[in-house]
Amino acid sequence: MTDETIRDVLTRRGLSRRAFLQVCASVTAALALSPAEAADMTKRLETAERPTVIYLSYQECTGCLESLTRSFSPGIASLIFNDISLAYNDTLQAAAGQAAETAKDTAMKNAWGKYVLVVDGSVPLAQNGAYCAVAGRSAVSDLKRAAGGAAAVVAVGTCAAFGGLPYAAPNPTGAVPVSEIVRDRPVINISGCPPIAEVITGVILYYTTFGVPALDHLHRPMNFYGNTIHDRCYRRPFYDRGMFAKTFDDEGARQGWCLFELGCKGPITHNACPTTKWNGGTSYPIESGHPCLGCSEPGFWDKGGFYKALSTPTGHWSRTGVVSGAVAAGVAAGLSTAAVARARQGRAQKKAASADSEPKNPTS
Repeated sequence: MTDETIRDVLTRRGLSRRAFLQVCASVTAALALSPAEAADMTKRLETAERPTVIYLSYQECTGCLESLTRSFSPGIASLIFNDISLAYNDTLQAAAGQAAETAKDTAMKNAWGKYVLVVDGSVPLAQNGAYCAVAGRSAVSDLKRAAGGAAAVVAVGTCAAFGGLPYAAPNPTGAVPVSEIVRDRPVINISGCPPIAEVITGVILYYTTFGVPALDHLHRPMNFYGNTIHDRCYRRPFYDRGMFAKTFDDEGARQGWCLFELGCKGPITHNACPTTKWNGGTSYPIESGHPCLGCSEPGFWDKGGFYKALSTPTGHWSRTGVVSGAVAAGVAAGLSTAAVARARQGRAQKKAASADSEPKNPTS
């Protein structure tokens, strides 16, 4: 644990105040903060202590950590060495075996009650937790011990947030999400398979400066999970006009039409993919021609075929209902636009007629 602030570390490493402000600008942009919040965050980051972060991995594929290492703002090197004090991560750290466990125990002791605990992967309960053990301890006992001294717990990835693939039927290991084990600490779910890198780093830095962010009913940060993929998808205009790709290589697909009929789960999936995107804002699955799989939602593995159009018993998301509804919406939008245009034209004509009928000023 260190008493150095983030600003102190940056100064010691030779970064100017201008560079510090650029880092702050990148972070606040990623978080979509208002100008007032951005200014406040900059002030707080100057005086905020570097948080100790302990990163634990259980039933996972390392995909979430792979995503984190590809963060652009801030980059992973800046995050680890400047913004936070990463005390333990069994993949990134140099130490191994007993030395690694000693480092974790020392960090927990020195920062007890203050550190941020990041957990990646689901936690198996079957067979007394025998399906996942670390340093002779089951994942569940290791998590309970580490969570006991944490100020907050960040569940990174759908496996940690909602159980993910290990939780899918028939769930032979008895996997559960982190929130079923940790009930006496704030748990922030950053779901996704994997989550977007900047979402992970953004949430950690937001917590450093402001504390726990506003969360939705699934304990996900509203900054990133407040809207559906569908709400902000660049293909939405095609949806509204009832223009859907039928196959992955038909003319509609080539023209960028809506992927709803190819199984896109965007209408029921909350995430920042269309705005934050991946690989430094380069693209996201829908932009590359693949429908959203709904990976940031609970139980996405068990909800049916990935390439089957959404449907419910009520037929609300049935193909016929959506297509006809989208066409109707497009027609309505067209009629509305025409009506507005006619109204504007009528007002302009009345104004012109009124101007013609007014007496002219002889001095003009």
